[in-house]
Amino acid sequence: MAKVELYTTMFCPYCARARSLLHKKGVNFIDIDVMGDDEKREEMIARANGRYTVPQIFIDGQHIGGSDELVALDREGKLDPLLGLAR
Repeated sequence: MAKVELYTTMFCPYCARARSLLHKKGVNFIDIDVMGDDEKREEMIARANGRYTVPQIFIDGQHIGGSDELVALDREGKLDPLLGLAR
């Protein structure tokens, strides 16, 4: 299974949407809360090529984007292979 990292905040509906999709697929992920943590937020911005909104999602170190991009990958049938899930 792939290593999945989400940079999130607690009250973000887009973060909840991304978490929900990953939970539905049975994927474990690392949830990195950037709310009030300037160091983690700067880390996220650097890894996400300047993107500062949450969530920012990484699969095996590859920047996927946010919740919309994650859902789009799922709709296109490209998410499961990235996650290492057999169909």
